Order: sequence, then structure tokens, then C-alpha cells
Amino acid sequence: MRIPAHSVCTAIRDDIVAGVYERGGRLTEELLARRYGVSRVPVREALRTLEAEGFVVTRRHAGACVAEPTEQEGADLLEMRVLLEPLGASRAAQRRTEAHLKVLRGLVRLGQERARRGTSDDLRSLGSWFHETLAQASGSPAMTSMLTQLRHKIAWMYAVDAPANPVESWAEHGAIVDAVARGDSERARAVTALHTERATAAHRLRFPSQGDRPERVRNSQHPVNMTSLRH
Repeated sequence: MRIPAHSVCTAIRDDIVAGVYERGGRLTEELLARRYGVSRVPVREALRTLEAEGFVVTRRHAGACVAEPTEQEGADLLEMRVLLEPLGASRAAQRRTEAHLKVLRGLVRLGQERARRGTSDDLRSLGSWFHETLAQASGSPAMTSMLTQLRHKIAWMYAVDAPANPVESWAEHGAIVDAVARGDSERARAVTALHTERATAAHRLRFPSQGDRPERVRNSQHPVNMTSLRH
């Protein structure tokens, strides 16, 4: 594999999230440079960035290793997302451009159409694209970067069950876009908060401690009232 030097960090991060490198496993510059077809310099820079993001730790006598986050750290990440995504949607209602709205509406149309047809193979990727675009529409590079890191780390730590009712899930996406398009920041925040809490309940730890079976996260205490979302 040969990739551009500036893409080394993304490639290593993606491989960590995909489970190519085991938690706690060593990441040597020489082997990584050989794998990605680059010199050791961009690998060294990538490892520094990934350490700052929490994917890599440096251990005495071992060097760079894949991090081993705890269950509590995972729960904290989910809670941070529940707090930040509604804030991002609120900002998007104030700062979105027509280009953002065009992409968001297009994604909702695709998602709703495929959910109705029962073709759910790519609904997860459409959902990720939707939330990435919503974060970008906030007009805050810092928030966008933080939400992107959260999504990467959550995807690494958690498996996600498909929505029991994908049609309803994409109706929630549509309600978010409607609020953002109207510039209603408070409604955008409220609808996104309900949607994010509901989605959080479908997460199961990939690495439960002490051999426990992965369990769903039970952060959401509030059912989503779709009747209210349509007003």
C-alpha cells in the first residue's frame, strides 16, 4: 500500500477503528512506514496526532501502542456527543448555507426512500454523512473537528444496532433539517437531542470488561415523540 504522506494519519486511524491493530498492540514506525509506503517522518507525525486524539499511547520501553480505553471513557464519549450534537445543530440553524441545506435535504431524501424500500445496506453511511454535514453547517471548525473525533472513537469502541424503525429514524433526520432550514435554533437543538439520545441506546461495547457480554447503552430516558417533531 502506498498513500500520500498527509493521509498517513487518517489511514492509521481508520485501521485502528477497523480493528486491524489490536488494543494495546505496538505500533512501530518502521512497520507502519513499510505498510503505507512512506518514510518514517509522516508516520512519526501521525502517531503524535493520534496520541493527542486518544487512539495511541506512548509506553516506557514499548514506544507507541494502541490505546486501551475503559468502559467509563466510552460512556463519557457518548455523553459528550449527546451534549455537543444538539449544540452543533443549534449553531447550524443560525449559520448554515444553502449548499449545506442542499446536501442535507438530498441525504434525507435518499435515507427516507431507502428506509421505505427496506434497502438498509448503506443507511449507516448516509447517516454518518448527514451528521458530518450538519456539524460542518455549524460554522465552527473546532466543533466540527471535535464531533468528528468523537464519531471515530465511538465507532472504535461500540457496535451499533440498526434502528428498529429506520423510517422513523429518517423522519427524525428530516425534522432536524426542517428546523435548521427555518433558522429555528432552539427546535433544532431539541429535536437533535432526542434523536441523539435514541441513537445512543443502540450502542454496544465492543470490548466489555471481564468477559461480560456487550450490553446496550441505556442513556436515553425519553422516547421520541414524532407527533411533536412534525409541528
